[in-house]
Amino acid sequence: MTALDQTVRDFLATGPLGHVVTLNEDGSPHVTLAWVGIDGDELIWASFFDQHKLESLRRDPRITISFQANEHAGMGLHPYLVARGTARISEGDAMPVMDRLAEAYIGPGARFPNRDMPDGYVVHVTVERIYGLGPWADPRPG
Repeated sequence: MTALDQTVRDFLATGPLGHVVTLNEDGSPHVTLAWVGIDGDELIWASFFDQHKLESLRRDPRITISFQANEHAGMGLHPYLVARGTARISEGDAMPVMDRLAEAYIGPGARFPNRDMPDGYVVHVTVERIYGLGPWADPRPG
């Protein structure tokens, strides 16, 4: 497990969308977007419905989530962060997670707007490696 340092925490607090990559049964990647936050030293996201990405994670819990900075004042690529790890899924409690994430994605004091949703699922990701372009960059190749 990799500890999430303050640079990672500060970056994710700005609300960049997470590009969630799971593996299909044939090994090909499946990419979707999600609101993603931090819970302790793990990443956390939720889904109100049992989607394809959850089926994929039950079969193979390996996951990669990438984030691109919302703004960039410099030249070249926007800062980005990639987290690779292992996911575990629990049933229920999606709304409290989405309410907490709404603060970063909608604004301070915001709650998830659609209140008539099923209990859903929460995904915790134990991070094994972080890399990208920014102060969290991993100097190891590949």
